[in-house]
Amino acid sequence: MTTAAAPLHPAHVLLGASAGAVALPVCDHYAGVEARMRKSLALQAEWAQRDGVCVFDVTLDCEDGAPVGGEAEHAALVVELVRGLDWTAPVPPRVGVRVHPVDHPAFEADVATIVGAVGARLTHLMIPKVESVADVERAAAAVAAAGAPELPLHTLIESPLAVHRAFDIAAHPRVASLSFGLMDFVSAHGGAIPAEAMTLQGQFSHPLVRRAKLDIASAAHAHGKVPSHCVVTEFRDRAAVAAAAQRAAREFGYTRMWSIHPDQIEPIVTALRPPLDEVQRAAEIIERAAAAQWAPIAYQGHLHDRASFRYFWQVLQRAHATGVALPQPVRGLLS
Repeated sequence: MTTAAAPLHPAHVLLGASAGAVALPVCDHYAGVEARMRKSLALQAEWAQRDGVCVFDVTLDCEDGAPVGGEAEHAALVVELVRGLDWTAPVPPRVGVRVHPVDHPAFEADVATIVGAVGARLTHLMIPKVESVADVERAAAAVAAAGAPELPLHTLIESPLAVHRAFDIAAHPRVASLSFGLMDFVSAHGGAIPAEAMTLQGQFSHPLVRRAKLDIASAAHAHGKVPSHCVVTEFRDRAAVAAAAQRAAREFGYTRMWSIHPDQIEPIVTALRPPLDEVQRAAEIIERAAAAQWAPIAYQGHLHDRASFRYFWQVLQRAHATGVALPQPVRGLLS
């Protein structure tokens, strides 16, 4: 008598070429002023308790947040804030820091102070104005010297040359994410791109900006990294934020987006959350596929095999990461 084998876990059979791909929350919220940093961290804790999962990162900003001449004091404040978080919470905080660029006089001190004190607590270090792999190497060496050799690095791509080198930057093993710096990218063209390209409509229509977005997303996906979309400066227009997030995801392949105001977080998370009908369809397909030991199945007149199983498994992962309550039969697969 033979006993039926237990269904194989999808993580073991479906990832294929995507194995090892980085998974991050869909929203990266930036705050640099003390009051806003404290508010953002409190909001993250509140949402994590409500949803049972951390749906957005908080990145404490030293580059734009620190006043000129007050970089050391600002770095010390960041350390204080990170140390003061509740690290025993059921859903731990997810906190990163944007330091100054590698060629800025404050870069080394930022890393030594912050990473040296709380590097083990951080989810990532954002390195702005990365121009080359050499910049990544310099950042990685500084972070290692500060005692956190495995801390993931996120890179901010902000110039035409950096876009040209995006595939090489994404290939670096320490890089987990590539972000597009829209406003610096536009200004790097010396007036050749009009100011309208920094607006909601312009950033999706100007050919050079569109190409940069596509190149960055393609580079990130080629190496299993996360492409993070740029800011929307119309920060109080929730509909505009949601529209930008939807276009970034559906037309350009971005799976994460920056927030620069607390009002932007919810529209971004909602826009990047899979629709409930797609989640239900994905759950039914994965449940049937698991029962069939991942052999091909028929579902509503369509044939599905491991290629489409992989897609629907990723839908469930995104749903879980954005706080969607999954149907019971597949809920255990995400634990």
